Amino acid sequence: MADTVLIVDDDQSVLTMLYKVVKSNGIDAHTASSGEEALELLAHEAYDCILLDVNMHGMDGFAVVQSIRRRGLKTPIIIVSGRKEDYDTLYGLDIGADDYVTKPFNPITLGAKVKALIRRSRDNLPGANALITAGPFQYNTSTLRFYKNGVEIPLSSKENAMMKLFIDNVNRIFSKDMLYDLIWGEAIIDENAIMVYVNRLRQKIEEDPSSPKYIQTVRGLGYRFVV
Repeated sequence: MADTVLIVDDDQSVLTMLYKVVKSNGIDAHTASSGEEALELLAHEAYDCILLDVNMHGMDGFAVVQSIRRRGLKTPIIIVSGRKEDYDTLYGLDIGADDYVTKPFNPITLGAKVKALIRRSRDNLPGANALITAGPFQYNTSTLRFYKNGVEIPLSSKENAMMKLFIDNVNRIFSKDMLYDLIWGEAIIDENAIMVYVNRLRQKIEEDPSSPKYIQTVRGLGYRFVV
């Protein structure tokens, strides 16, 4: 059964764009054009993730988040908003949202965030399998430890975050900009940092780092993890 995302926005053009982003990632989607409509849908159906605008007529997105959490629902929520002030981001996260994405957004990056958040939410459920396996690699989401052929490979925090992103998205191409956004967020780093960390990972996981088998460079596009 496919995952299902609830998309909430009173701008029809944005609603359509978000719907296409979700569907392009193999995820089903339902839409609501107001906070009130979203809460009505949530009263009758369970969703794996919610994409939610803040500025809407009637009940705004922050009020929707608070209502959802008061109901005891732990559904992952990503706020997708044109409001870029730090206060709004911190407030949204403080009242219960899991992530805050500002418009305009990169559709591929947003799709990756949705998939990763659904996966992380499912891993945290009681009895869920904490191990992600891809080829000879395993990633334990409970201990944040990474293994190849059963042997642990120590990783720095940023290497760990990059490897988790790759193993969550086998065969998916990530541009440098996407990796910056997903791993470093708003931090300002040297433009060669991505290449440095990719090379470090290759040194640790490849049989021949000079001819990588697993972390491949896709010329002109970025990097892809293949098993």
